[in-house]
Amino acid sequence: MTAICGMDCCSACAQKDACGGCVQTGGHPFGGSCIAAECVEKGGREALLRFKSALIEEINALDIPGLAVSDMNLLIGAYVNLEYTLPSGARVKLLRDDRVYWGNQVEIPGNPRCYGLVADESILLVCTYGCGGSDPEIVLYKKR
Repeated sequence: MTAICGMDCCSACAQKDACGGCVQTGGHPFGGSCIAAECVEKGGREALLRFKSALIEEINALDIPGLAVSDMNLLIGAYVNLEYTLPSGARVKLLRDDRVYWGNQVEIPGNPRCYGLVADESILLVCTYGCGGSDPEIVLYKKR
């Protein structure tokens, strides 16, 4: 089954039963929202492709050592919403569990940690983390 954005999210999704389906929920899977469906609703598939391309360019222009992307994937907020420890010791989550974001994971050369990337129209988050999302640290959190 294809989604509003034209991608086949359902066939590879382990959470498809909880999702409700993109088309069936009018682009509001998990009771929340999806960046891809929003792009298509605002300006068609071309708007989605422009947004995704501009996001990839923006990430690559950050000049963070070892961070380069050629594609972004749709990721469920609940899956990527890690808990970060702030300098004050407070622990926070920065994303919405019921949102579908653009994201990716990039292995850091010569390092056991990975970069995690998450974005939508209002935020860009770059973090590092260990195996299974352990010990996440914010590299960049930018309001867009």
